[in-house]
This record gives sequence, structure tokens and C-alpha cells, in this order.
Amino acid sequence: MDDRILKILSKEDLDKIKNLKVLIVGVGGVGGYSLEALVRSGVSNITIIDKDIVDVTNLNRQIIALNNNIGNIKVEEAKNRCLSINKDININVINTFLNKDNLEAILKDLSVDYIIDACDTITTKIELIKYAKTNNINIITCLGTGNRLNPEDLTITTLDKTYNDPLGKVLRKELKDLKIKGKVTVCWSKELPIKIQDRTPGSMIFVPASAGLLISSYIIRKTINK
Repeated sequence: MDDRILKILSKEDLDKIKNLKVLIVGVGGVGGYSLEALVRSGVSNITIIDKDIVDVTNLNRQIIALNNNIGNIKVEEAKNRCLSINKDININVINTFLNKDNLEAILKDLSVDYIIDACDTITTKIELIKYAKTNNINIITCLGTGNRLNPEDLTITTLDKTYNDPLGKVLRKELKDLKIKGKVTVCWSKELPIKIQDRTPGSMIFVPASAGLLISSYIIRKTINK
């Protein structure tokens, strides 16, 4: 699996990538593609946390979702997929809903270089940011990818520079009210979300998948200083 990578990266760089320890919270539309990219890039130590099962509504955008695994535990399906790509990967799965009450207990024993926040819950996002800042861990928080169509509007920046994103607006206010200081790295789209009459967002594969790939690319490039 390393042959093509070593055509553009040094052995030293690839070793840095292999030694990375990454936590992904949420392995749906965004997190699933982040996971895929990390595994295929050589990252060998990954923990994934998610409580969902694979649902038929996931088929339009989630790389893990297939017609033959509907109803199965999502993190287990993700693990099996990772092992089918790299049988030597060290992948730790936690089938739970991460929240304020259990986050500290679950994460305190994990050794992590990066946290990818690909979850949907604002309170969990806040707790992850607080935990990462307290423990000096790099974190990338993904903002809204639903109700959008154009992956070209995605970028990675800091939360204070975002606009057109209702989730980002709420997150900024909550962090300010909690007096949580410092820059927060986010993956964000400047595209205005399409207005719909339903609280459950609509989606297609393009934006969440591209966000997941962009996040993993950012982590890999940061790791090897490129």
C-alpha cells in the first residue's frame, strides 16, 4: 500500500503519518470519509466513536453504508472496512453517544494527536473543544455540510472567520459565553444552506465527503509540514 505514497513522500514523512494517533467522533458522511482517507494514507492508530446503526437514509452519502449492512452497528462496519484495507491497522471502536457526562471518562485514557469532530451535536462539539484545549490536543471541528451542494466552497480556517453557517454562529456564541478562549480550527463552507421546511437537513454526497477528505488532508499535511 505504501508504494505510490513513497513516490511523493519520504520514508521519514510516511513514518510520521503511520505514528499519528487520531480520534474521530462521528463516522457518518464527514467522519466516514475522513476515516477512509486516513487509513488509505497510512495512519495506523485510530479510535472511532459513534452510537448509530447503519440506516437506509445513509446510503446517499456515507461510505460505510451499503444495502447489505443496514441495521448493523456503524463503528463495527467501519472497523471491518478499515481492516479490509489495512489488516495491520490498530483501530479502536467505541459504540456510544459521546456527551458531557461521559466524555472525560472515555477520552482520558486515550493517547491522541488529533481529534476530528464530525458529530452533529452542538453540546458534544463544545465539550470536545474544551477537552482538546485543556489537554493541548489538536482538534478540527466540522461545521454544517447539510443543505449544501458545492464542495468548492469548503475550506479550513478558524471559527472566528466563518459566516453563512448557522452552526458556526451558535458555536461562537456558546464558546464566548463559556469564556473559552483561543482559535478553533474548523472545516467550513461559505455556501448559504438551502432553506427547507424540515428540521432534518437534506444532503448529497458532495459536501460531506469533500469535507471529510479535506480534514484528513489537512492533518496529513500538518504532520509532514507540507
